[in-house]
Amino acid sequence: MNYQEALAWIHSRLKFGIKPGIERMAWMLEQLGDPQENLQAVHVVGTNGKGSVVNNLQHIFTAAGYRVGTFTSPYIVDFRERISVDGQLMPKEDLVTCVKLVKPVVEALPESLEAATEFEVISLIMFLYFGRLHPVDLAVIEAGMGGRDDATNLFQALAVVCPSIGLDHQAVLGETYSQIAQNKAGVLKLGEPLVMAVAQEEARQVFLERAQTVGSPVYEWKQEFTLMMSDKALTFRNSSTTISDLALVMPGQHQVANAALAIETALLLKDRYPKLDDKAIREGLARAKWLGRTELLRPNLMIDGAHNNESIQALVELLQKGYGDRKIRILFAAIDTKPVATMLKKLDGVGQITVTTFPYHNSLALADYPQGYERVADFKTWLNQVYQEDSADFYLITGSLYFISQVRRELLKNSLQ
Repeated sequence: MNYQEALAWIHSRLKFGIKPGIERMAWMLEQLGDPQENLQAVHVVGTNGKGSVVNNLQHIFTAAGYRVGTFTSPYIVDFRERISVDGQLMPKEDLVTCVKLVKPVVEALPESLEAATEFEVISLIMFLYFGRLHPVDLAVIEAGMGGRDDATNLFQALAVVCPSIGLDHQAVLGETYSQIAQNKAGVLKLGEPLVMAVAQEEARQVFLERAQTVGSPVYEWKQEFTLMMSDKALTFRNSSTTISDLALVMPGQHQVANAALAIETALLLKDRYPKLDDKAIREGLARAKWLGRTELLRPNLMIDGAHNNESIQALVELLQKGYGDRKIRILFAAIDTKPVATMLKKLDGVGQITVTTFPYHNSLALADYPQGYERVADFKTWLNQVYQEDSADFYLITGSLYFISQVRRELLKNSLQ
């Protein structure tokens, strides 16, 4: 088996869809000797901001001299971004080795448990890789769309981090903030510390109640810890620590909250990771770029995978604050499960919108967008205006992360870096 064959086998599991529940994962992990039990790991759950928190934590602990494994989704450029060590992609030969080990187990699943999904297979590979084949000092694991029933929910976490709860994946997680929060808060196990920035009160109360039920201490953004601008730099404060002269490479107020969560989580683990110091926190955050999230490919071109109402709102606030004096031209594409009408309405106030579609199994067809927006059948046509070096306009490309992945590849192919 070579790399492409291994990748094709993983992707062949897409046909089994989404199946919440951890019974299949538990069975498969047991066949592999329960490698997840060897992990020292942080679990990151929520709606928006998960990837940024994972990225911040990885850079902080890597700067402190630890080997850090990360598990994220989706990928932007290369599938192996999903399972990385110190920001470096999993080697192709390692992925092949993992697939050779997990494939017989996956295919031996009892019929009563049904077939394993793609996300379950990728999660299985991650647990095997970090827990047995390539041990790490710390794993930072991003949950999929859920929590309690998520394929990642099979380890005891050093801490659980939740940056936000929004209305997303409602067909699977529930229609209300409370139902979604109940699913995601379900990852909390006995005594695991909870670090959170859940602004929506209904969802916040669900997390607080779950924490009380399982005896988890709670550390809440703007209550137990803050990160605020002071003398042209950011200063972090909690009850025992002050860290000044912090700078973030990621723009936007929502990224301030994500950074604060990472700092507080890191400090909670300091006794276990004694090489962690203020210098590592400063260096880590200053380097923590995150592909496809408020990413400036050049001064007048940003790509951002804002794929629901909450992330679009955060993006709008960033544009108003940082680029309100410029003419903003927006290219937008989404998948067909998103609240596209309200997302576009939020963007309406900040720029001129063009909608498009892209090659993906459930991308929204051009004809299905709300009326009143300029349409372009091929996003590459719209990109031609971006290549004008003398343009004073600001260009934003946003929507589905799957769309952003394709656009980013196209832009970089044209030497926009």
